[in-house]
Amino acid sequence: MALFFAMCLAVLPASATSLLRDADIEYGLKQIATPILQAAGLSPHRVKILIVNDSTLNAFVVNNSAIFIHSGLINKMTNAEMLQGVIAHEAAHITNGHITRRITNLGASRTAAGLGLALAAVAAAAGGAEAATGIALGTQSAAQRAFLSHTRAEEASADQTGIRYMRSAGVNPKGLLDTLDIFRGKELLSASRQDPYLRSHPLSRDRIRALEAYVAANKTTTKDQNASYWFSRVKGKLTAFQRAPKWTLRRAGESGYADVKLMRQAVAYHRTSKTKKAVKTINQAIAQRPKDAFLYDLKGQILMESRQFAAAQNAYAQAVRLAPRDALILSGYGRALLVRGDINAARTTLEKARSIDFRDGIMLRDLSVAYAKSKQPGMAALVTAERYALTGRLKDAGIHAKRASDLLPQGSGPWQRAQDVLIATKRAAKKRR
Repeated sequence: MALFFAMCLAVLPASATSLLRDADIEYGLKQIATPILQAAGLSPHRVKILIVNDSTLNAFVVNNSAIFIHSGLINKMTNAEMLQGVIAHEAAHITNGHITRRITNLGASRTAAGLGLALAAVAAAAGGAEAATGIALGTQSAAQRAFLSHTRAEEASADQTGIRYMRSAGVNPKGLLDTLDIFRGKELLSASRQDPYLRSHPLSRDRIRALEAYVAANKTTTKDQNASYWFSRVKGKLTAFQRAPKWTLRRAGESGYADVKLMRQAVAYHRTSKTKKAVKTINQAIAQRPKDAFLYDLKGQILMESRQFAAAQNAYAQAVRLAPRDALILSGYGRALLVRGDINAARTTLEKARSIDFRDGIMLRDLSVAYAKSKQPGMAALVTAERYALTGRLKDAGIHAKRASDLLPQGSGPWQRAQDVLIATKRAAKKRR
């Protein structure tokens, strides 16, 4: 599935309501982040880099398994080292225990009492309590800000640790300083005009001077060509979907990579309903990278949204053959199968996608439809309940969870998942009283 919006499953600032889920972009972010996360002693397979659909500038962590970066911040960056600097800084917040201490104190914290309302539901969807830690829904903005804000001492600590991770990974730490330069002087603005990064990551002259000293002492001249390529591809695809097609076509070749240029052009043609031109262009990109699953995934999206369903199914099938464990690609294939009427294959494919990554709200919607068409109303109600719970619509989640509980065999695994959602919704109702 390419660049579909999925409702956010974690504590986000008030202005942010969704995640941008795209197989290609998330793979690229993983490639960029891997050397940093490994230097930090974190697993690139366990810590996901996710993009928040928000034009403001911010990055944050709310648990130990994901780093969230606003699309607006990525669009301001000019090289991979800047993005790696932000990832290193946020990874340092994880490894330095800044998040763990807050999670530990949540139970006794009245100001952040709204956090953790749906932990049981999320744990059920993720398959374990550990995945639920720190994820929360329906949180008031004041509690969100209190949870996301770091002290200057924590920021200084994360700067120093992040620079160390960058040096160990052979990444020029100037990237972090270049990112912070975007905000230099903006701390004098009123809070209503500041980007969220300034409010959650306070800057100071002392912090900037210290960071400049760290960078001067830890410079490296090596350049990670793999990270540079994937940064160009991530930013190129992101802007191709978010900026006007004319803007994209004028700048398609700026990355310096021929396949990225073709990919961006294909998106722009698709967004202006020039389907034949879009398909021809994405095929040219595929000819350059014939084993690239994500280009077939994009071709599937173009064809699917152009209502060429049989061709879309074939494109997605090729993507799945090349990347059989990518949940977002499986989700797109499952959707194509569903539209084509192959309900059993669609349900199996979507179930596999969910078992790998539950965060995709569109996949959950399609899976509920597949269950309904398979005459499994209990499972359809359960997946709908989980989708609503994970998007913060806890009242609706409770209604569907109750229906699922009445339809599913008592004591079964799915029935217990429905109970988990009900527990979460009841806790939320008590908090609101």
